[in-house]
Amino acid sequence: MLNALEVITTVVVGVMVGVEFSVAFIMNRILDALPEDSGQLGHAHGGRMLGALMPFWYIGSLVLSAIWAAAERHHHDAGLVTAAVGLLIVSVVMSILLLVPINNRNKTWTPDNRPADWKQQLNRWNRYHYIRVAVIIAAFTLLAAALA
Repeated sequence: MLNALEVITTVVVGVMVGVEFSVAFIMNRILDALPEDSGQLGHAHGGRMLGALMPFWYIGSLVLSAIWAAAERHHHDAGLVTAAVGLLIVSVVMSILLLVPINNRNKTWTPDNRPADWKQQLNRWNRYHYIRVAVIIAAFTLLAAALA
């Protein structure tokens, strides 16, 4: 049962990392290259779509990792899993404090109602997102190392 938990947790976190990496380094570049207002509308739609899904994914990843850490607290790789849990907590706190407020504004914007500094706000979101991606990649790496 513990082996299944380890594999499922690693896969769930790994897929989350892949999605967030894709947002940071692929989707945002595609959206930013679209003509006129299409990119901003795409960012808003992405904010609505992923904004509805990602809280469950982040919290689910954290819960699965915490269960794994608790189950293996006396094993040799418990430190790796515990460190991964700590990093996932950082990613959730970052999301709540830094990224979600910007996303909540962005997902309501249209070309008619967006603020004058909308590009600066999206750039700030991207900078925070790059850091969050690095944090969850580190957490995934620790989980993968513990699994191996």
